[in-house]
Amino acid sequence: MLGASRLEVKCQDGKDRMARVPGKLRKRVWMRQGDIVIVVPWDFQDSKADVIWRYTGPQVGWLKRNGYI
Repeated sequence: MLGASRLEVKCQDGKDRMARVPGKLRKRVWMRQGDIVIVVPWDFQDSKADVIWRYTGPQVGWLKRNGYI
């Protein structure tokens, strides 16, 4: 967590990106350190991304059991 709705995320492609949480997601979902999120890298700047989804605890368990993570 960097503050001002920004996060440092570690992506599956091995890159660290600065991600921002858009307004509609920021008002509905709390982000914490260690959460599993889906991010979409920006087309014009590969070092930045947008968060589009945060998985809950039971969802993360299901993803691990079924081999997605």
